[in-house]
Amino acid sequence: MLTQIAVENLVIVSRLELELATGMTALTGETGAGKSILIDALGLTLGDKADAAMIRRGCERAEVSATFDVEENPAAQAWLTDQSLEDGHDCVIRRVLVRGGRARAFINGRSASSGQLRALGELLVDIHGQHAHQSLLRPAAQRALLDGYADHQPLVAEMAARYRAYRDIDARWSELTSARSERDERLELLRFQIDELTELALGEHELEALDAEQRRLANQGQLQATTATLVELLYEGEQSLRDGLGRAASELGSLTSIDPSLRETAELIDGATVQLEEAAASLRHYLDALELDPTRLQTVEERIGRIHELARKYRVQPEALNTFFAERQQELATLEQTDQSLDALAREREQLHADLLAHGERLSASRAQAAQRLSATVTAAMQELGMAGGQFQVAVEAGGAEALSGQGLDRVGFLVSANPGQPLQPLAKVASGGELSRISLAIQVATAQVGGIPTLVFDEVDVGIGGGVAEIVGRLLNRLGSSRQVLCVTHLPQVAAQAHQHLEVRKSAADGQTLTEITPLTSEQRIEEIARMLGGTEITATTRAHAAEMLCKSRDAEMAGDSR
Repeated sequence: MLTQIAVENLVIVSRLELELATGMTALTGETGAGKSILIDALGLTLGDKADAAMIRRGCERAEVSATFDVEENPAAQAWLTDQSLEDGHDCVIRRVLVRGGRARAFINGRSASSGQLRALGELLVDIHGQHAHQSLLRPAAQRALLDGYADHQPLVAEMAARYRAYRDIDARWSELTSARSERDERLELLRFQIDELTELALGEHELEALDAEQRRLANQGQLQATTATLVELLYEGEQSLRDGLGRAASELGSLTSIDPSLRETAELIDGATVQLEEAAASLRHYLDALELDPTRLQTVEERIGRIHELARKYRVQPEALNTFFAERQQELATLEQTDQSLDALAREREQLHADLLAHGERLSASRAQAAQRLSATVTAAMQELGMAGGQFQVAVEAGGAEALSGQGLDRVGFLVSANPGQPLQPLAKVASGGELSRISLAIQVATAQVGGIPTLVFDEVDVGIGGGVAEIVGRLLNRLGSSRQVLCVTHLPQVAAQAHQHLEVRKSAADGQTLTEITPLTSEQRIEEIARMLGGTEITATTRAHAAEMLCKSRDAEMAGDSR
């Protein structure tokens, strides 16, 4: 609820601070005193367009702040938390207008946009009359009000949860279905690539072995010639190293008998002779194994060429072909499983859609029943409010499967015929502001226990009425004030007398400027103000007595209502 509002240098208000209470508060004053300035100031804090022309003449800036207690407003608390703007149970909204500059807005001391003000304002205050904050004109608000009246919250919450689940699986199904043609092409490509690589059958480290074999085969003539020369030099030639070592060993052997210290050297020569013989034998064996085979060389080179060809084709290094092969096999397996998953997904999607449609139809049926009850209640209230023969109808238009949403299948609309013989038309098209305000009042009273917005403002809801109807309007506002905070701008004493609190708007002149003040009235002051509203400029004792009687009668009626 709204607990405090402060205004500085706005239009004809120099400085104003008001503490506001629960229940019904009436704002009254002479014509032109500026009764709607408080509503305009409140509208600024709720995101209305700021205009530098609203700054009081002679001032460079204007400021409006409103404090709300959101302890019992979970929707506003959740919004503030989501926006990281929460600050305990109080919410302070401030709007600053600067002449020649841009207006600034703050929520709990932190900078905010006008869009954020509007979003939060819709959870805090509903202004009824010819103002922008008219939530009852929005189709979504009309549907929400009907659902609240019918206690549909569990049904709507389940509908939203089911719709989210269906939407998620439908998005996945759509994605897979739209990609099916591309997937088929991809499958065909993968199978072709895998067939090629399967046919290649590249072994692990095979390319290294092939490269080594290719080098050997390509240089076989050189290997053979050089190996034969080495065998001749080491062992088989006329002056081979083997013969030279033999002569050296023989001559050194004869010397060892003279000097035994040469025996170690002789052993080294013997060892060298043995190693030379082994080397020669190894070379002869290698030479015997060498065979000139042009066919094998061609085969190896063709194999290496095929490996490099596929590596270039798939844009990988030859050594990475087997990794590429494994990746393609894995992708193929995944895509083939996707086809199976898509079939299962389609079945699950169909079942979720059927369940969602059935739940939506149950919600539609319940809404249709609640709409009849609400239509009758509001129509009856309209008769009391001076719209004899008027009719109110909650239209519930159930759509087909294509209309499914998180809110159900229905389009909900409030239709009104304010006078007999007039066709029903959408509430937003009702021409008379006074009629619109009274219809809104009837709807709010009918749904007072389920409405979520804690503060209701009725701006001149009594336009065009008087007498008994005006008293009924006052009683309805008073009744609404028992469960909600109600601010009412009125010029009728019958309405003002029903209020729990009374604020008087006064206009005065000072230093060549017109100023407006808003003052809470005591019991005696209320009698004077209501007497003024009854009698005009000349207030008599009879007028005062009538005013006191009206206030007393209002208190008695309220006490009688409380006792019931």
